Amino acid sequence: MKAPIILAVDTSDFDTALAWIKNTKDSVSVFKLGLEFYLNFGSAGVSRIIEETGAEIFLDLKLHDIPHTVAGAAKAIAHLSPKFLTVHASGGREMVKAAALAVPEVSVTAVTILTSLSEEDLFEVGFASPALESAVALAKMAVSAGAKSLVCSPLETAAIRSAVGTEPIIITPGVRPLTEVGSDDQKRTMTPADAIAQGANYVVIGRPITSAWSQGPQALRDKAAAIASEILSN
Repeated sequence: MKAPIILAVDTSDFDTALAWIKNTKDSVSVFKLGLEFYLNFGSAGVSRIIEETGAEIFLDLKLHDIPHTVAGAAKAIAHLSPKFLTVHASGGREMVKAAALAVPEVSVTAVTILTSLSEEDLFEVGFASPALESAVALAKMAVSAGAKSLVCSPLETAAIRSAVGTEPIIITPGVRPLTEVGSDDQKRTMTPADAIAQGANYVVIGRPITSAWSQGPQALRDKAAAIASEILSN
């Protein structure tokens, strides 16, 4: 059974990306293709992934520019029909609105604050408020501007859910299964089941699943199934 997992397909090797998707699609709901993948393979690569796997795509480009440019970029990928397309909420109300109007059939997804940033990082780049307050403010603004989905740290999920209500989809990266002890660049984390209990609709998981690929396709399938089971059993 599929769990509300978005698999982070973070690789610059096309065949590897294809294999990861094919071997985990029984357990994973959506697949995240990010900037690295898109810059390597472009729209044609995304199209091929969809054609060969039938996967639903989270196109994680984190668009951030003036509104006119972002609208044009969103229109340029509209033919791919991704389930989600990310923009940075910090681009402002008019930018988020421009993206939402450009691709009304796509769930424009506003990224609040990157999970790689600590409180110290945020103050260093000029945020006046702590991560929680800043993320809630960005989320409320983005939803009012037309964003249908939000990306936020699991530590901010409950507050954002309370602030925006039940309709917007909340997606949380920075989750780690109980069996994983991370030493990576995610600083604000939680278990997948806890994040969903806090109000998330989907959790983004990458290396805790994809690292099993080094042991072969069956190991990858088993890892994805085990983490899906951990989520669904709660």
